[in-house]
Amino acid sequence: MHLTAQHFDLGVRVGGSNYLGDLTPSGLWTSLGDSHFAVGAFARFNAFGWVGFRGGVNYGKISASDVNADPTSQRVFRNLHFRSNIFEVELTAEINILRYEAYNLTRPFSPYLFGGIAIYRFNPQTNYNGKWYNLQPLGTEGQGLDGYQSKYNLTQISIPFGIGIKFTQNDKLNFGFEFGMRKTFTDHLDDVSGYYPDLKKLAEINGQMAAELSWRTRELIVDADPPEKGTARGDLNDLDWYIFSGIFVSYNFFGNHYIGTRREKAKVRCAFFD
Repeated sequence: MHLTAQHFDLGVRVGGSNYLGDLTPSGLWTSLGDSHFAVGAFARFNAFGWVGFRGGVNYGKISASDVNADPTSQRVFRNLHFRSNIFEVELTAEINILRYEAYNLTRPFSPYLFGGIAIYRFNPQTNYNGKWYNLQPLGTEGQGLDGYQSKYNLTQISIPFGIGIKFTQNDKLNFGFEFGMRKTFTDHLDDVSGYYPDLKKLAEINGQMAAELSWRTRELIVDADPPEKGTARGDLNDLDWYIFSGIFVSYNFFGNHYIGTRREKAKVRCAFFD
């Protein structure tokens, strides 16, 4: 009996992507003003009405700027900003709270929870005099220099989790909305994490551009004094997050022919009474 609840569906998702980290505007939970378009595709195996397993790919962009910080905050004068593409491959499990059975429309709606694991690729960039620079190779906080941390990896693992709702009006198409957080294990989505390095040493080894993009206060205050080595540049205690949310539509494949069997039985009954 339970086998009839199994089915497979393919779908696409469109929505937005956001970021939460050291450059999130002060006073806001996330950088809503820097929302970007996101898109994804997924394949899902619905084992039973309660549980589904999904594999998918997602693409979005994240960004933020100190320009949007509280005007009374010193963060405005830090004057940092970034953008980054996010490419993600996810594998998650879904728990349908009300049970979801699209094949017979007796349970055509359910909120759900999901969680799993993902591999993602990012690459923080910043704009300087109209040109975009990749930040990770420059080691703006001294990464890669003697006495400093090694350079962070641009491909990492995250933990996706969130909530959604799904519904159907026929036995073929599913519709819904999903909001998903991504817990990362890096503080460098935005290239801002710990402390200012020795800017002279950074310029000597990695080039003057590395020092220019590490400390950008002088672009606002021409006579500002450079920060001493070890001055706070970010917050090491809070790791960065990214977010995917949006609407989706998917197409059901009923491999066990449950619907066809039901319809054939109905035809047999009608023929018997004719």
